[in-house]
Amino acid sequence: MSILGNILGKIFKRKDEPKAPSAPSQPAPTSTPVQPQVTAAAATAPQPAPAVDVAGILDFMNEQRDQKLNWRTSIVDLMKLCGMESSLAERKELADELGYTGDKSDSASMNIWLHKQVLQKIVDNGGQLPGDMTP
Repeated sequence: MSILGNILGKIFKRKDEPKAPSAPSQPAPTSTPVQPQVTAAAATAPQPAPAVDVAGILDFMNEQRDQKLNWRTSIVDLMKLCGMESSLAERKELADELGYTGDKSDSASMNIWLHKQVLQKIVDNGGQLPGDMTP
């Protein structure tokens, strides 16, 4: 899996939801009631995914740690918070994955760019961030 995929997977992981109990079966009616017509387009239209409170998830993860991380401004801390290696080599690989064209030896500029890009990818995938963090 890609580095970005790993980050998104940690943030958007879904907990196993308990299955809703099935409704008790009822005897079939003797007469056929008129059913409303549903067009194929309406029946197959994708439902929008619910927005995910990314700041809430990451803040909660951060609260569970002894060492607090500044994930809101640091790609290194965001990767660490997601349980990933945040070495320069990993960040360069993430930069390649996201199409970074700048100088990778200027790690400060690359890190700022990476953080903005990852935040944008989070938003693109249904994540909701506070207004002051919107990329």
